[in-house]
Amino acid sequence: MELQLIDNIPEGFTRGLNTDETSEEYFLNMGPQHPSTHGVLRLVLKLDGENVLEIVPHLGYVHRGIEKLTESQTYLQNIHLTDRLDYLSSHINNLGYCLAMEQALNLGVPERGEYIRVMLCELQRIQSHLLWWGVSGMDLGAVTTFLYGFKEREMITDIFEELCGARLTMNFFRPGGSFADVPDTFLPHVQRVIERMHVALDEYNTLLTNNIIFQERTRGIGILSKEKALSYGCSGAVLRASGISYDVRRNDPYSIYDRFDFDIPIGTVGDCFDRYQIKMEEMAQSLRILGQAVKTFPKGPYRSKEQAAYRLPEGNYYSQVETARGLFGTYIVAEGGTKPYRVKFRSPSFSNLSALSEMAVGHKIADLVTILATLDFVVPEIDR
Repeated sequence: MELQLIDNIPEGFTRGLNTDETSEEYFLNMGPQHPSTHGVLRLVLKLDGENVLEIVPHLGYVHRGIEKLTESQTYLQNIHLTDRLDYLSSHINNLGYCLAMEQALNLGVPERGEYIRVMLCELQRIQSHLLWWGVSGMDLGAVTTFLYGFKEREMITDIFEELCGARLTMNFFRPGGSFADVPDTFLPHVQRVIERMHVALDEYNTLLTNNIIFQERTRGIGILSKEKALSYGCSGAVLRASGISYDVRRNDPYSIYDRFDFDIPIGTVGDCFDRYQIKMEEMAQSLRILGQAVKTFPKGPYRSKEQAAYRLPEGNYYSQVETARGLFGTYIVAEGGTKPYRVKFRSPSFSNLSALSEMAVGHKIADLVTILATLDFVVPEIDR
C-alpha cells in the first residue's frame, strides 16, 4: 500500500476531511497491484487511523475493450471473448452467450448436449469455489488452504483439459451443443471427483470453517442488508448471504436445470461468514446435481446440426446464467448479418464490488481484506 500525499479531496469521495484536531484522517491507495484485490484494481481508502471511513474503487486497469471487439467479429468468433471475462467461469460465460444466439436462431439442443452443459458448468462452479476457498484462507493467513484447495481443483482441471485442451480459458460450448462429444473417460472421472469432494469438504470444514480464528475474523464483519444488496444489484452468494433466495438456475431456469433436485442456500446475517458458508454449501449442491446427472446421462447426439455461418435475425436478444459469482447477462443487438451491432455483458463482480464501501465502513483495514476475500470478484469481468 502507498500513502497518498494530497492537497485536495480525491475524486469520488462524498465527504471532505474532518478538520477536528483529534482526527487522523488520510487517504491511502490499496492497489492497483495488491494481493487482496485478486487482480489489477485500485481502491482509494479514506481512513481515520486504521478505521475505514469510505472506499472509492477505480477501474479500467485491465480494460481490453471486449464489448467493442465483439462488433468486428462473427457471432461464433465472439464465444472465445466471453471466457476472457471471468476466466474462472469460462464454460458458464460461453453458455450464456450461446443461449442468446440459440434464442435468436430458435435453435434446440439435444438431450446429451444439455447434460454435458449442466455437468461442465457445475464442475466449473466447484473448481472456481475451490480456488476462492484456498485463496480466502491465504488472505487471512492460512496458507495451507491454498494447497488443499488446489489438490481437488486439479482433478477438475484435468477433465477440462481432456475435453478441450485448455486448463483456464476453456472454449467448448457452441450454438446447439458443444464442439465435441465427451470421451468415454468423462463419467468415471466425474464420479471420482464427486467421491473425493465429499471427503474433501469435511476436511475443509475441519481445517478452516471451524477454526476459531477464522470465525472471529469473519462473523459480524462486512454485513450487507437485504435492502442494500438489492439496491446495489448484487447477485450470487453475496445476495443470498443477505437472505434473498435468488439463483438464476432456480428462478429463471435455463438448459435442463429444472429437472435436477438441489437447494439454494441462504444466509441470515449477511456477513463474511454467511457468504463463506453459502459458497461451501453451493459446492455440496453442485455435487448433488452432478450425482443425478451421472446416473441419467443419456446417449445420442451432443449437438444439433452445425451451420456454415450464423446469421442472427434483426432484433434484441437477452440471456442470463448463474456463474460462480452470480448473474451473468448477455444482451445482443442484431442487424441480420454475421456480426452483432452491439453486445453488452452484465457481470456479477461489477455490481457486487459497488457495495464494498457499504460493507467496509466502520471496520479496520484488516477486515477489508476479509470482505474482499468473500466478495470473490474477478477483475477482468468488471473491466469489459
